[in-house]
Amino acid sequence: MRRRACLFGLAALPLLAACSPKPGGKAMPPGSKVLALGDSITHGTGASPGEDWPSLLAARTGWQIENAGVPGDTTAGALQRLPDLLEQHRPALVIVELGGNDFLRRRPQAQVKEDLRRILQLIRAQGAQAVLVAVPELSLMALVASRPGDAPIYAELAGEEQVPLVAEVLSEVLGRPEWRADQIHPNAAGYAALADGLAQGLQSLGLLAAP
Repeated sequence: MRRRACLFGLAALPLLAACSPKPGGKAMPPGSKVLALGDSITHGTGASPGEDWPSLLAARTGWQIENAGVPGDTTAGALQRLPDLLEQHRPALVIVELGGNDFLRRRPQAQVKEDLRRILQLIRAQGAQAVLVAVPELSLMALVASRPGDAPIYAELAGEEQVPLVAEVLSEVLGRPEWRADQIHPNAAGYAALADGLAQGLQSLGLLAAP
């Protein structure tokens, strides 16, 4: 198993890990409104309807999770649609999984980081909590070797903005061929592992009560 040291502290699963600059938040009860802001991985591309990680996480937590994953979306695109989503759904928590399409299009990571910063700041300005999910630094070599690793901008941004970070979960899933539908999307088993990893990460952050 690959494990990366986390600047803010580490809570490890058998295969998955979560980090947070400030663990110990208040657990959100069942029925809480949550927005899953992301791209095709949040949408559930590569699996059947209902096998996406927001649906699986909702079943596990009892939260009302709105799947706002749009295939092909970038951080800039998500930033444009976020105000309407926040106004419409008024979530207590927003889980942000974005950046993969930016990396595939070779956008400079500094630009991706600043888009993510604006997303996090907008979420907090609306009174919601934000959790950032680290995304692999996608490269052909890493994907062929099945050893993707988180892009460094996520840990940097989490520290700078003091936003909880769930790290290494998505990288671990995409590093397991049996958990992938293709090189960049999980399959049903991968989404189940991703939902489990996110749940354990949210527990370590104090946002989800232990079962």
